[in-house]
Amino acid sequence: MEVPLVNFENMDDVGINLGDPSDSGYPTSPPSEAPDHNLLTHRLSSPHQSPHRGRRRHQSGQEGLSPSSPPSSLTTKAKSSSGSLISNVKLLINSESPTDSVFSKMAKDCYENEDVFEKHCIEEKDEKVVINISGLMFETQLSTLNNFPETLLGDPTKRIRYFDPMKNEYFFDRNRPSFDGVLYFYQSGGRIRRPANVPLDVFANEMVFYELGHEAMEQFREDEGFIKEPEVLLPTNELKRQFWLLFEYPESSSAAKSVALVSVFVIVISIVIFCLETLPEFREDTDFPPILTQLINGTQGGSAPHPATKDVFAYLTDPFFIVETICIIWFCFEVGVRFVVCPSKRDFFNNIMNTIDIVSIIPYFVTLGTELATTPDDDMNSSQNMSLAILRIIRLVRVFRIFKLSRHSKGLQILGQTLKASMRELGLLIFFLFIGVILFSSAIYFAEVDEPQTQFVSIPDGFWWAVVTMTTVGYGDMCPITIGGKMVGTLCAIAGVLTIALPVPVIVSNFNYFYHRETEQEEKQVMDAAAEAAQKTSAANKYGSTPSLNKSNGNWQNEKNGAHC
Repeated sequence: MEVPLVNFENMDDVGINLGDPSDSGYPTSPPSEAPDHNLLTHRLSSPHQSPHRGRRRHQSGQEGLSPSSPPSSLTTKAKSSSGSLISNVKLLINSESPTDSVFSKMAKDCYENEDVFEKHCIEEKDEKVVINISGLMFETQLSTLNNFPETLLGDPTKRIRYFDPMKNEYFFDRNRPSFDGVLYFYQSGGRIRRPANVPLDVFANEMVFYELGHEAMEQFREDEGFIKEPEVLLPTNELKRQFWLLFEYPESSSAAKSVALVSVFVIVISIVIFCLETLPEFREDTDFPPILTQLINGTQGGSAPHPATKDVFAYLTDPFFIVETICIIWFCFEVGVRFVVCPSKRDFFNNIMNTIDIVSIIPYFVTLGTELATTPDDDMNSSQNMSLAILRIIRLVRVFRIFKLSRHSKGLQILGQTLKASMRELGLLIFFLFIGVILFSSAIYFAEVDEPQTQFVSIPDGFWWAVVTMTTVGYGDMCPITIGGKMVGTLCAIAGVLTIALPVPVIVSNFNYFYHRETEQEEKQVMDAAAEAAQKTSAANKYGSTPSLNKSNGNWQNEKNGAHC
């Protein structure tokens, strides 16, 4: 049995209406368009009826239609409503057709539960939506867009502004290739993928226009290789927030910039003092090694007398000690205030800069305790020599104070971020150098082993030569003599150039990225400040305030902004 197909979507084009006049619950067409009821029965029961006949425009006079009946237009949207479709299905089910088709059985099952039919067949969520992007047509389901109601296409109140009722479509004069990624965002449940032929800035602007949200933008930035901006934590207490911004963010206010200048000045003074006190005319005898002290004192054996040591009063009145004490007082005050007002004590100790600040302060107190505990009458012994060596190492830690400048220097911050992002490349560089050092130091040893005047008496002695050669430094303190050794040195230099040249472009690329990002942030801050100033000026002109009122209001506004930083 052949199943005839009837296209109900274009049934209105035939110029008939299948509505039941007795059923007042469904809309019906005008009486002039209602045909003979047997016409539909004849169409459904005819086994030779072509399934494409339902899509044709029927002219007047064909198959018993009255010539006076005007044909319906294919573009008429008002007649193809869900109500007329239900009426037509009702009439089809109630009609006595000699052929019980599969379609009629399905229609009867749907009609038995009219709510199920309406829910699955004609609900709004199953409707198709046509989206016109600068002439390129896209078609999707309305339920796909409704999954993200916060976006432009998912919110009916937002997208209705772009609806064209004449063409029954949404029109957007936007970038056409970018909409492939936007539509994929709705279809994939929130995943964002940029088309390969769309630039980054263009696709980012399209994401902002379609209001895909902050999470989608963060996912896009992460997928494209952008480093996620760290979240800035601020104390909840207003007073603590003021001090935290004052000492941690120099660009937050003029007072913070002044504090930063004072901190930089103290750091520079501390480093200068650290360098000057090592000059021979300022250096104490305790800075000499014990053997050199014995030679100076003319002793050749036995227990060497303790070198001339300043007493406690002379040490405490030393100009270098006084300046160092002033610097330490400022450092302790700065670290203490930041620790008290910081929003998270755990993050405070995890910050490498805070660790450097604490470590650079410790040598002062260790040195002070050692000087106070040592008396001029004590003899120099092995334990004191060990203590002096440890003290020198601890005092060397003071040089780390120079890294405190990175808190106030954008260049040092960029360098630190570059090294952090290039740890993998730096690890590969060190690994390659390690392999080259082992390989060429072994080769140079066996190439020079038969030479009596060789300087490569062992493989470890060749480590220094291999490192200097591979890094293209070439001190010349060690050099091969034989022809084989010179050939090994040539290969070592070539291998070193290639080894260093491979990861360097990646490191340079990371540096350029961080540098341009910092430059863009500075330009954005300048533009935001200019826009805010222009907005304040326009607001003042709008309300017609006098210059005196502008001045007072400006001062009040600055104080208010400073209180809420």
